Amino acid sequence: MSALPVLLIVWAVFSACFLALLAYKGQLTRYEEDQLFLGENATHEQQMQTEIVRKVTKIAPFVRVFGVAAAVMTAGIIGIFTFDAWQHLR
Repeated sequence: MSALPVLLIVWAVFSACFLALLAYKGQLTRYEEDQLFLGENATHEQQMQTEIVRKVTKIAPFVRVFGVAAAVMTAGIIGIFTFDAWQHLR
């Protein structure tokens, strides 16, 4: 039995998790402001922005891990597929 179907399933799971995390991060940062002018009564806006930054910082390591895992698995699957095709051509 070939390991390629199992690798494709695992790759699909990692890629789906990576894309879901990117979509969630995009949802979070949609309301993030580039500049925030705070006055005396702007504590609510400051708390909202601080909460957004906290959430994005919290998921950043997971985005990095799933992105690297999906990239490495993609390279591995392409390598295995290429090697298998090369062996069949000989």
